[in-house]
Amino acid sequence: MTVDETIAGIVAIICTVGIPVVAIICGTILSIRRKNHETELRKALIEHNTDPESIKLLVSEPTKKNNTFTMLRWGCTLLGAGLGALISALNNFLTTSLYFYIPVIAGMGCGMLIAFVIEYKLTKKNQAQEDTEEEP
Repeated sequence: MTVDETIAGIVAIICTVGIPVVAIICGTILSIRRKNHETELRKALIEHNTDPESIKLLVSEPTKKNNTFTMLRWGCTLLGAGLGALISALNNFLTTSLYFYIPVIAGMGCGMLIAFVIEYKLTKKNQAQEDTEEEP
């Protein structure tokens, strides 16, 4: 094993462990800052004798976006990746690692495209149903 391979292995381990740790620390810091900012805003509003209705408007909890198609997207993408890996394994592209990933990536792209088409059709169908329900 050469020195370059050893250094590459060490860098890979540091990146593999370091990136999630940094992401967790940054997320925690942002969450704490957001809570502190909300607390300071509420204190300032109370000190200035703002009426309760205005406080409710200014300090309202953010509503979560209800995305019903997330699981569809992930399912189609992972199914496409699995089919790409199966095709790659059946065609014996395992001799070179680069050629193994080409069908996997193409399968993921096809899965995303299929998820988009299904989502588009379902959204269009739901909008048509809402339009017919609104008309008297």
